[in-house]
Amino acid sequence: MDYPHIARQTSRVLSSYLTYQAVRVVVGQLSQTDPPLAIWLNGFSATGKIQDGEQYLRELLQERQELALRVMTLREHLAETILDVLPEMVRADIQQANIQQRKHHLERITQVASSEAATWPELES
Repeated sequence: MDYPHIARQTSRVLSSYLTYQAVRVVVGQLSQTDPPLAIWLNGFSATGKIQDGEQYLRELLQERQELALRVMTLREHLAETILDVLPEMVRADIQQANIQQRKHHLERITQVASSEAATWPELES
């Protein structure tokens, strides 16, 4: 297993997600202060480019530098605010989700086994 590669890919995905969240916040702010610009940014962001946060920011820098800088500043602030608590939160969420998945799976296979036994009562005699 290539842990460094997985870590790099996870970092890129998280960075892109923080870019997405920063854009959502900026659009929300602009909808209050400059609705036409909010509509423009929302349209610019809706094309699917935002899946790759770095490519999105490169293109936004070419179109509207002030918006790109605002998004980058907010993205950095979000990263500084949440990244310290994120590892433990992710670990706990995954552990809890795994417990729930195992519990549901065990309930399903137990119900299947008991329903199969109920359909073949002659096996019990």
